[in-house]
Amino acid sequence: MNALKFRGAEGASNKGVPEMCDYRLQTVKSRPAKVGDRLTTRDFGTCTHGFAAAEDAAVAVCVLPGTELAFSDAVTVKDPRFFVGWKVERLDYATAIFRQVNKSEPFKHHDALEFPDGRLVLLTRLSEGQEATVLQLPARPKTAAEGDAQKRATYVG
Repeated sequence: MNALKFRGAEGASNKGVPEMCDYRLQTVKSRPAKVGDRLTTRDFGTCTHGFAAAEDAAVAVCVLPGTELAFSDAVTVKDPRFFVGWKVERLDYATAIFRQVNKSEPFKHHDALEFPDGRLVLLTRLSEGQEATVLQLPARPKTAAEGDAQKRATYVG
């Protein structure tokens, strides 16, 4: 799949990024994650949250499934059932592995984090402003099945 290509901010485009971030971030400048990146959870104004680059909060950083992340503090998650004052849950974890869920459902959120207890939380539910560091990218796939597991959900539109 060809991602949208943007021109403008140096180093911030979809050029060379074969798959984009969550489909709701398709119009946001983006770049792939790399080891050591410092990321911040951010509302990009597209009805979803994602990871923003430390060097430019307007750039979404696309993370591959299997990427290991360390947060600067225990992760907090918003409960969407409460609209006034958003109920916030503090998790007992500061590490997670990036996953994708709902891959066969094109208009659902796909980006999620798996915590040490096995719990999966959609990235869009994380409270804004949390800082994370990319510890490790996934190993290169050795089989077709491993390659499929690392593919990001495809945007259809």
